Amino acid sequence: MTEKKERQETVSIDGISSVDIFGVNDRLLDRMRELFPDVRILARGAEVKLEGEAGQTDMLKERIEAMAAAVRDGHPMSDSDKERLLDYISYPDELSEQKSAKNNAESYNIVYGNEGRIVKARTRNQRRLVDEYYKNDLIFALGPAGTGKTYTAIALAVRALKNKEVKKLILTRPAVEAGERLGFLPGDMKEKLDPYLQPLYDALHDMIQPRKLQILMEEGIIQIAPLAYMRGRTLDSAFVILDEAQNTSLGQLKMFLTRMGNNAKFIVTGDATQIDLPNKKDSGLMRGVDLVRNIKGIAVINFGTEDMVRHPLVTKIIKAFDKVEEA
Repeated sequence: MTEKKERQETVSIDGISSVDIFGVNDRLLDRMRELFPDVRILARGAEVKLEGEAGQTDMLKERIEAMAAAVRDGHPMSDSDKERLLDYISYPDELSEQKSAKNNAESYNIVYGNEGRIVKARTRNQRRLVDEYYKNDLIFALGPAGTGKTYTAIALAVRALKNKEVKKLILTRPAVEAGERLGFLPGDMKEKLDPYLQPLYDALHDMIQPRKLQILMEEGIIQIAPLAYMRGRTLDSAFVILDEAQNTSLGQLKMFLTRMGNNAKFIVTGDATQIDLPNKKDSGLMRGVDLVRNIKGIAVINFGTEDMVRHPLVTKIIKAFDKVEEA
């Protein structure tokens, strides 16, 4: 058995209320002691002293520092966000490997869908999307179809809505036809636009009961709209997802990103290999990403074929097409 190494660490929370770190009535302090049983936690004034097993001490220090940094940046985390952050545990000692695997697997369970089905982050980049959600207010999820970018993003949004972390959920995409001309579409505005937005409805139907979803949409708590409808709005306390962003111009992307209000989370998904615009050079997604990728609070995640969660043939099909395009 490997001998445990002891470590002492001190975290400064100067200028931060203890409630922002430990919750009301120290509820999160109790949770820390439960999740990190080999660490002694002493909170006095502007310092938190940690002493115990090196691996757990380092991990707890990182999490407390992340909470403190969020407060200092003007983005304090909700108690539910803090608890999920604390739950991301990886015990290094061999006696806790089984517990580690269980905790890590459960920490990526995002939401319970219909019929009790668990919607979870299954691949490395899907898990990274979950991780980055806690650290950033704007995330670009880029990569080929079938990698779960949009589905994972919608699952995070549904969970945020259920946990009352946001007041509304807004899903949008540009109304661009995928290589076809559908011509005249009958019906009112909603009926005309629904074919473009159907993939978003499909994901929501997996996670919310149909009657409940209908009520939420009628009340405006969940909104699905084409990108053009975002102009002029300020989206406060909202979780907003822009899907198929490769079909936006640079100006449209700027218009969307500048809709962000207070306490808002934005996720932009896109696949630069599936541009449906008449002139592919009009796509502003990758140019926009390059302009903002180094701004603090923004994360860029590049999904790949290793993240494919569709039929195994899809990966082979994409690789075959990629070879032709590269040639």
